[in-house]
Amino acid sequence: MRIEYDRDTCIGMFQCVAEWDAFERDEDAGKAVLTDSEEASEGTFVREVPEDAELDAKFAARACPVDAIAVYDDDGEQLV
Repeated sequence: MRIEYDRDTCIGMFQCVAEWDAFERDEDAGKAVLTDSEEASEGTFVREVPEDAELDAKFAARACPVDAIAVYDDDGEQLV
């Protein structure tokens, strides 16, 4: 499972931070940061989700008010 985070879309409500500790606050930028991620394209960050964090990652994606977070299964199908 992997998660994609569009930092440009983020409005800094930090709901994802409350749901999964892989997201951290960047108070200076007013946006969240997806730790241990790689920039896949300008402003979009991707990382694998550990098996024990899959539920938290899904909750983080669902909690985002602007849909800046998407979760995909290993076949590339979007789950959230």
